[in-house]
Amino acid sequence: MSNKDYTPPKVWTWDSESGGKWANINRPIAGPTHDKVLPAGGKPLQLYSLGTPNGVKITVMLEELLALGKTEAAYDLHIINIGEGEQFGSGFVEISPNSKIPVLLDKSKEPSQAVFESCAILFYLAEKYGALLPEKATDRMECLSWLFWQESSASFLGGGFGHFYRYAPYPMQYPIDRYTMETKRQLDVLDRHLADREYMCSSGYSIADIAIWPWYGRVATGDVYDAAEFLDTANYKNVLRWAKAIEAREGVKKGLESAL
Repeated sequence: MSNKDYTPPKVWTWDSESGGKWANINRPIAGPTHDKVLPAGGKPLQLYSLGTPNGVKITVMLEELLALGKTEAAYDLHIINIGEGEQFGSGFVEISPNSKIPVLLDKSKEPSQAVFESCAILFYLAEKYGALLPEKATDRMECLSWLFWQESSASFLGGGFGHFYRYAPYPMQYPIDRYTMETKRQLDVLDRHLADREYMCSSGYSIADIAIWPWYGRVATGDVYDAAEFLDTANYKNVLRWAKAIEAREGVKKGLESAL
């Protein structure tokens, strides 16, 4: 059946896999599929994650904190293989009800504090350790605005463009065109914003950069979705300059290496 032949039913039912790379783990219900106790180490922070763009955010953040001398930000990284459905284990679902990586468990608190959603984790760590989040009210709101911009925009880039360009069972022009247009618009937003500043915020390097770089920076350099030529990212010179400056940071290198 081609796209043009499809007529949505009155009530959608899940009766077969939709195809594509993630078909074996996609389902329309929440909750655990199996019992599994999460591993735990002895460091203050336990991170359950994988080297996806959202996962990379947190290992970069933690390595940047360690580079700043925040030794209490020591962490154990536990890989959650989402391709094998490990995110649906009972222990993981208990601390991450949405069954998405990454999730952080702060054992320095009593009881331990679980934090899920990558931007929430960035904000939590920035506040906990007093770093990479501006203190001045106007600068802080600029940073948070871009943090939430990334959180709301990346679904078009990842679940939209990335899915249909790289992971769908076959090429489909309409969704590829739709999400390519939006991805390029977002890259243009960033390129214009970065025309007169080194980092995302006027106050300097922050969690806004850490949130945005694994998605947009690595898409621009061709490290995510292998789509740099298709998107003509060479045209976004300010984004590329910013992305290369971020990836040259030691904390970013270590965070990327540990996640991957």
